[in-house]
Amino acid sequence: MISETVRVRFAPSPTGPLHLGGVRTALYNYLFARKYHGTFILRIEDTDQQRFVRSAEEYIIESLGWCGIHFDEGVVSGGPFAPYRQSDRSMIYKEIIGRLLETGHAYYAFDSVGELEEIRNRYQVAGAEQFQYNYKTRQEMKNSLTLSQQEVADRISTGNPYVIRIRIPENEVIVFNDLIRGKVSVHTSNLDDKVLFKSDGLPTYHLANVVDDHLMKITHVIRGEEWLPSAPLHLLLYRFFDWEKTMPQFAHLPLILKPDGKGKLSKRDGDRLGFPVFPLQWTDPVSGEVSHGYREDGYLPEAFINMLALLGWNPGTEKELFSMNELIDAFSIERVGKHGSKFDPEKAKWFNHQYLSHKTDDELMEILKSQLSRHLITASDEYVLRVIGLTKDRANLIGDLWDNSWFFFQSPQAYDERSRAKNWQSPSGEIIRNFAADVSEMKDFTKDTLHEVASHFVTLHNIKMGQLMNPLRLLIVGSNQGPGMMEIAEVLGKKEFLQRIEVGLSILG
Repeated sequence: MISETVRVRFAPSPTGPLHLGGVRTALYNYLFARKYHGTFILRIEDTDQQRFVRSAEEYIIESLGWCGIHFDEGVVSGGPFAPYRQSDRSMIYKEIIGRLLETGHAYYAFDSVGELEEIRNRYQVAGAEQFQYNYKTRQEMKNSLTLSQQEVADRISTGNPYVIRIRIPENEVIVFNDLIRGKVSVHTSNLDDKVLFKSDGLPTYHLANVVDDHLMKITHVIRGEEWLPSAPLHLLLYRFFDWEKTMPQFAHLPLILKPDGKGKLSKRDGDRLGFPVFPLQWTDPVSGEVSHGYREDGYLPEAFINMLALLGWNPGTEKELFSMNELIDAFSIERVGKHGSKFDPEKAKWFNHQYLSHKTDDELMEILKSQLSRHLITASDEYVLRVIGLTKDRANLIGDLWDNSWFFFQSPQAYDERSRAKNWQSPSGEIIRNFAADVSEMKDFTKDTLHEVASHFVTLHNIKMGQLMNPLRLLIVGSNQGPGMMEIAEVLGKKEFLQRIEVGLSILG
């Protein structure tokens, strides 16, 4: 049982749109915080100015709001540990990095980008292992471990560009307990002297996230699997700063995999297979390329969140549908798996269908009416509710409400060529004219009486029901889509029904 006051954070980098994996990380942090009545923080980690995208932060905030993931502290709501944007905290990092330099746990490195590239190429040509700036090579490089104090001071005073690197200890095993993966151990020979402070005067993620997590009193770091190799470095920083007693617990989430399970899910996979990987539509500010979003593609946020929650977490039961409150009650880090979860776009649609199906007809009516307004169509609530009753079970996405019912609100402007070729035969025109004549005599225009008239008609004329219904549907709907033909006719009414037949016959003959 967790007894301490839980404080967790979601700390995205505003370098582009928020991926499915990022939303899931935010969701698991949110569920964990709410489960233990803790605090959930949004921190923007924007120290990578070269990849910074100005509109990305707004996109992240809007996406999480749409998902129903709300924060207690952060860039929007503020809080006792503000500022929550790392670019606004640069003076904090500059002061703290000095501690590592003074204790010898970090050092200045003056090697230029060109010099480092030359060394990497030399290693490659020689067929040696890939070059790493580490305990083996640091003594051969231009840094404060190999240069005199005076030369280091001179280089800094004259504006010679430099970075500050961590000094990884030699021949040591770093061991920690991951809440998902259990015991993790890494030998320091596998670690390189990562850059902690860049030549642009900003910290790297490694330094900034450790400093901020400590200062913001974060108790649990729940983040993606891609950060697992960096965890030993972060643990060393906690030790070097003498912060081990308040070090958070770590949990590294499994990857979300491609539908075939072969590798991490990417935007390219979504483009190739026709599904979104971002919560909201994203327009690239440079190229203008537009990427689909779940909101714009017609997903309900609660369905999207439910689907994401089960990509990596198992409730331990057969239950699949969870409200946000139910997720909070059921969630536990211990039931998050170690292995990646395959993303299934059809399962995502299934979740959305379930949530649409559970909405009341009145709720669905309001959604459909908003779509009607975009088409400049007005209709009474009573009429829209009748349409909803016939079409709602066919809807997987919000847009399906319109796509499956548009013909109730406007006559077909064209006739589907494939349906026409299949269903409109030489005697079809005469069959429909005769049937329309019988319908025009009807006093009680309901689906039941229409069925009776149709059954009598096909028996009298010795034809199959399909010879009547298929061309009739083509004239009324414009294709072979829709619910039962007589149900459609009843909602349209006798006048509209016969008028569509008349127009269709004048076109198709």
